Parts: sequence; C-alpha cells; structure tokens
Amino acid sequence: MTIDVDRLTRWLDETGLPGRGEPLEHRYVSGGTQNEIYEIRRGDLHGALRIPPAGAPASRDAGILREWRIIEALDGTDVPHTKAIGMCEDPAVLGRTFYIMGFVDGWSPMDKRGVWPEPFNSDLEARKGLSYQLTEGIALLSKVDWKARGLEGLGRPDGFHERQVDRWTSFLERIKKRELPGFDAAAAWLRANRPIDFIPGLMHGDYQFANVMFQHGAPAKLAAIVDWEMGTVGDPKLDLAWMLQSWPEDTSSPELTGKGYADLYAMPTKSQLLAHYAEVSGRQVDDYDYYLILAKFKIAIVLEQGYQRAGDDVKLQSFGPIVLSAMQEAADLAESTDYKS
Repeated sequence: MTIDVDRLTRWLDETGLPGRGEPLEHRYVSGGTQNEIYEIRRGDLHGALRIPPAGAPASRDAGILREWRIIEALDGTDVPHTKAIGMCEDPAVLGRTFYIMGFVDGWSPMDKRGVWPEPFNSDLEARKGLSYQLTEGIALLSKVDWKARGLEGLGRPDGFHERQVDRWTSFLERIKKRELPGFDAAAAWLRANRPIDFIPGLMHGDYQFANVMFQHGAPAKLAAIVDWEMGTVGDPKLDLAWMLQSWPEDTSSPELTGKGYADLYAMPTKSQLLAHYAEVSGRQVDDYDYYLILAKFKIAIVLEQGYQRAGDDVKLQSFGPIVLSAMQEAADLAESTDYKS
C-alpha cells in the first residue's frame, strides 16, 4: 500500500507529535503479507510506521494493537526495544490500524545474508558477543513485571503447559495431509511431563537472530527486539528453547559458515548460553530438555503448515524434510532424556 502523506501529516499534527509545520519524508523499508514498515522523518520525529497491507485480514489490526501494547509496556524497562511513539485505530487516516515506533539506528542479521559485518566476521571473540547479547535479550524480557506493566489479559498463563499438546495437535489435525513420524511419542512424553517450575512471564514467541537488531560496531550490543506478532504472557523459557533448538552441538567447525542466515561458527556453545541465561534471568535451566522437546514439537507443526501450502514456493517446499527431522528429534530426545518432572 502507499502512504497518504496529507492524512498522516494531519494526524501527526492532531496527535501533537514533533515536527509540526515541517515536511513529512517517508520511504518503504520492508514488508510482507503481515505488515509493512515505512521510515518517516518530520523535524525531530524519526520513526518507523508499522501497518498491515491493504489486503491483510482484519485480524491483523488486532495484532497491531497487541504489538503496540507490548512495546508501550516495555518503555522504562531494561529490555532493548523500540520506543513507543504513537498509535492510530482510525481507518480514516491510512485505512488500517498502525503505530509509530522509534527508528532503530542499527543492523539486522537478516540483512547480512549469512555474513556478519565487521568486526564480527573476522574477530571470532567479538562474534561470540552477538550470541550472548541475543541470549541476554530474552533473559531480561523474562524479568519484566508484566502485571505491573498492564499486560494482564495478553495471554493465558494459567494452564499454559497443560494446553500445549492439545493446542498443537488440533492445529495439526486441521492441516494434516501426511504422517509425522515421532509425533505420537513426543506428544505422549509432553503430556506426561511438566517443567520443574513455571514462572509466567512475557515471551516473544519467535525469538531468534532474525527478530533482533544490533547497534553498529563492537562490542556487540543488542539495540532492540522487534516483530512482536507472537508476543504473549506464557513461559519465557520456551523462547530460550526456540532460540537454541537448532543450535549446533559443536560450534567449532568452519563448515557452519554459509549455513543459514546466521553464521554460528565459533559462537558460544549451547551450555554456555544456557548458563548465561540462568545468570541474567535468575531462572533455573535444569529442565531445559522439556522445553527443547516442546520447541521441536511446536516448530515441526508450524513449519508443516508452510510446507502444506508451498505450491511452487521453493522456500516453503524446503520445510518438508525440516519438519520430519524436528519431530523425530523431539521423539528421540523424549526417549533418551533422563529428565522426569
């Protein structure tokens, strides 16, 4: 969609945001079927406008309000986040609900095509800081007092783990066109086990290098956690397992370079990142295997949806074997783990 500059300018004036009387500059940054992002400048105002595309379902407007609620709640916390500037529900302005957040002067791993910017490409010690900062982001997020921040009702923490298998089983049944070996074993194990403890907290829902931005230069410093479409109040340690579920056991192999959008060669080990999370968050990670099995079980089903609607899309077609591998790994880990709740 295109931005109606005149209408947006009038709304900015009525809202009292900076730049009154100044010309409005804007440029398209990125977008897809869920959201579009535009950089906007007007006097002292420098922000990013996030809005669903014209053809997105009506539910995306509710999603935008959900995202806004989270980033607004993060203001004043030590979680790296974009500043909440303004939100509009009136479709007469731009046709859809939108919000404006602070523009992040940083870089995204998604833009680097698997090659870290310097000095992180050549300085392997500096590179490790990217992973520690990534881990620290969700550790800090897990400490947010979500009730005090007005986030009650954002999710349903009561019975969170009791619902997981039924929720994702129902989801799979709606899209199922093939058997996923290992599903029954993983589901049975998850039904029979629970975490050692469950401390509800704010979680991102899709936490990985793809959804953060870093400040320019070294040492590595997380600038902001972004893309809150899946944000909820649940179990933050599931974010940790989601981040680490495909982390290689051995990061010392140069063969990792060029695999995926993030080069994990010479990164900290999974054990080191778990220890860092525990130190910063204050949460125990002795039951990490439970979360890893749940994360692999969940991601297999999420990616299966993409695979089933792939058509001629080569990227979605590639999910096929990934789904089978993740579900079998969940089952194998369930069978071999010593963890019992």
